[in-house]
Amino acid sequence: MNTSVLNRTELLQALAENWWLLLLRGINAIALGFLAFFWPSITPLTLTLLWGVYALVDGILAQWVAVTGTVGDGVARWWLAVIGVAGVLSGLLALFSPGVTTLVLLIFIASWSTVVGLMQIVGATQMRNKIQGKWLLALNGLLSIAFGVILMIRPDAGALAVIWIIGWYAILTGFLSICLAFRLKAHKPA
Repeated sequence: MNTSVLNRTELLQALAENWWLLLLRGINAIALGFLAFFWPSITPLTLTLLWGVYALVDGILAQWVAVTGTVGDGVARWWLAVIGVAGVLSGLLALFSPGVTTLVLLIFIASWSTVVGLMQIVGATQMRNKIQGKWLLALNGLLSIAFGVILMIRPDAGALAVIWIIGWYAILTGFLSICLAFRLKAHKPA
């Protein structure tokens, strides 16, 4: 058996063991999305703080999966670690520098989203032929990249439009993460 197939199988097993963490990441994202829609008069400072909490929790959960996987040493968890580090650093920066301007925040969110999207596509590629529904992770990655590109191209969009974009993004990626979590749960060893 070649090493690449072994790594994909081990990666799938590690993700299946920790499917519930992906579920929590999805719920966290949906919660942020609903806050954006039900609190449309949110200020840039509040948005910065809310997004900081979201990114920090998301990063911690991704790191948890990368570090505590119960499968052998050959598991290619580096892409989860990158997502986790990006989330933790982004969240801490937003929380400890809340006076950052909206433009800088949007560029930072756009960069984070693009990195996460790329890593999700890498993860989906590594799991090809091992799981049905890997397209959910790839679609989530494409959505993250598209979101990042839109924010980079149009950072001057109105505050309400940006809040709604963030809300839709969070809800859609949260939903896709929850769907993927339940697909992974089906691969969990008994």
